[in-house]
Parts: sequence; structure tokens; C-alpha cells
Amino acid sequence: MGEGAAMARKTDTTTKFGEKRAAIVHAASVLINDTGVQATTLTKVARAIGLNATSVTYYFPRKDELIVTVYAETIALMKATAEEALAERTTEQRIAKFVALHVALRDRIRRGERGLITALSEIRSLEQDDQDQLLAQYRAVVDDVRAFFGPPADDAKRALYSARAHILIEAMLWWPVWSLRYSVLDFPRVERKLVEILCHGIPSQPGRWNPAALEDCGWRSGTEDAASQNDEFLRAATVMINERGYRGASVNRIAEALNVTKGSFYHHHDAKDDLVLECFQRSYDRLSRVQMAGLGLETDYWTRLSSVLNELLDVQFFDPMPLLRTTALQALDSEHRNDVVMRSNRLARRFAGFLIDGIVDGSIKPVDPLVASQIIMSTLNGAYEARRWAARFDERPVAIEAYLSALSEGMLAGAA
Repeated sequence: MGEGAAMARKTDTTTKFGEKRAAIVHAASVLINDTGVQATTLTKVARAIGLNATSVTYYFPRKDELIVTVYAETIALMKATAEEALAERTTEQRIAKFVALHVALRDRIRRGERGLITALSEIRSLEQDDQDQLLAQYRAVVDDVRAFFGPPADDAKRALYSARAHILIEAMLWWPVWSLRYSVLDFPRVERKLVEILCHGIPSQPGRWNPAALEDCGWRSGTEDAASQNDEFLRAATVMINERGYRGASVNRIAEALNVTKGSFYHHHDAKDDLVLECFQRSYDRLSRVQMAGLGLETDYWTRLSSVLNELLDVQFFDPMPLLRTTALQALDSEHRNDVVMRSNRLARRFAGFLIDGIVDGSIKPVDPLVASQIIMSTLNGAYEARRWAARFDERPVAIEAYLSALSEGMLAGAA
């Protein structure tokens, strides 16, 4: 009897420990998504669940231990989702299942269930050993999603499947950003439209890819004129934020990359957040110029859209100053973040305009333009991560065409 009671107490203690630990991890996940890693503190996490900071340190003595756990559990959930989808019989069924599982999770979260999908943008700001461990786990997710397309027959097919896996994962990670505009009652329809576009592409003639050259109207960084020091700060900050996230792109690192002092940095910018906001504005200005150049072409709207995408992917893959990823968005205060998201949505709506006019002129399938425009935005946003992938190709246009074939012909084309 005594042994049974002791066992029950031990079980109860273990259960409570696990529940409290899970609550801490969830609270940290919410804070990271809302405010970024740097602004997430053990004190704020404790306050969110009615504890004091000392109680949290019993479970996680250091903040970085908590951050690593949040990232690891997020990746584990992504891995389980990918494995469940991979069990389906065909490529189309796997993609559909993968999308459905992500949409269902967001539906449950919207209805009040706890969920753990944390933005992974600042993994590279962690200690190297932690980075290596988490990135290895993430690569296992990519391996599973790449396997959706079957065994690759050669290196070219493996590269193609890798690009499509990357685009598919990015589309699901981007989904929470724009799905807030939809009621959960609309989720089933949006899910179907997502799968349709991802599987079958955008143009009415699948595989059609004949982009026109666009005259550079100031969106490329390789001009003959020497760049100003402020332009150099923007370039260094953009690259470093893309690679290391907001926390990893410290003022010291940015200054060291340019071989200048911190004083020089603060001569141009009052604070790091001002620089981040300017990086966003510069990126969106450049993207907008490319869009407007494409609209000025005298041709059908799929050719206009493909010309814009071709130019933007060339910038993301090969230009010394790529476009800024959304990795820094969490670090901005709510007012500036809302401004940045609003401008991103305006650019997406301009892409939707291309699509609508393309449906009218017959060059684009009758896809949902709002959903397709967000897939385009996520594809562009994630393209920077594929720079090393693109560098393996002997010719730049071949790399861009292969990557964007997910949009020009759909992910089912060429699958095993």
C-alpha cells in the first residue's frame, strides 16, 4: 500500500513537472513569435504563465536552453507532419496531406488549442553547437519533404526536388502571416486552392517560361557609382540579418563587416531598429520597381509576371545585396511591424493584379489570385536560403528556371 502511494505521488509529480515545462515552452514560443528572441526573457515567460523568474530557471537555467528547446520541439512537430504526409501513396496526396495538416493545426490554434510552431529565423544566432544540432534536425525535415517527389534519378532531379521541398515548407511557414485575413470557415477552400496551385502551377500552358529582360531601374546594387556608406550599411545589415536573424546581426558585427567603428554606425542611424526598418523599406522599394517594370512590358500577363519573378530571383540568388527576408519582422515594434506587413500585402496584391489580368487574357489559369500571390511572396522570401543551391548551376538562368518551375509547371511535373 505504501509503495503504491509513493508510486502515485511520483507519477503525479512527474506529470506536473511535464505540464509546467510544456507551459513554459509554449509561453516562450508565443513570445518569440510576437516579439523575437532578443525581447523574450525568462521574466516575461514567467509572467505569461503566472510564475516568478526563479521558478522558470528551475526548468531552464539559461534563456538559450529554453530557446533551443522551443526550436527543437517546433522542428519535431514539423518532422512528424512530414512523416505522416510521406506515408501517402502519391506525390499529389503527400503534398495535399502536408498542407492539410498545417492548415488543421492553424485551425485548432485559432479556436484556442495550444500549438507550437515557432518562427525559426534566429537559429543561426545561437551557439555553434546548438545551431549544428538544430540545423541537422531541420535538414531531416527537408529530406522527408524532398522524398514526397520520389527517388531522384540523378543529381539534376535531386536539385529539383530539393528546391520544391524548400518552396513547399516556406509556403507553410508563410501561411500563418496571411491566413489571419480568413475565417476558419474559409480554411477548407483556401487549402484546396493552395494544393491546386502548388501541384499544377500558374500559367495556362504548364512549363511555359520565356521571361523578357527588364532594364534595371535602380534595384540592382552593382552600379558603376561608388555606394554611399549608408548603402553599405544597408547591404551589410541585409545580408547579416538574412543569415543570422535579428539578434545575430549585432551592431558590432555589422560595423566589423564594413571595417568601421560603432560610432560610424550611429552617425547614420539612431538605433539598430531604424536600420532594420530602412532595410525593409529599401527591399520593398526595389521589389516594387521590378513589378512596375514588368507591368510596362507590351505582352501577355504571364510573360510580365515571369519576367518580374526571373529578375527578383536573380537578385535573391546572385546580387551582392539581396532582398531582406522577414526574419527581422518580429524584432520591430508593433506599429512599424504593422506598416511593414501592410506594405508586403500591397505588393502581394499587385502580384494578384498580374494574375487577374492574366486570367482575363488567357495566359494564366483561373487560380485564386489572392492565394497564388502569397505563394509567390513566400517563394521570393525564402529564395535567399537557396543561394548555395543556385551557385551549383553553371548558368544563372538555368538555376532560376529550375527553382521557379514549381510555379511555372507545378510540383507534380517531373516527379518520380
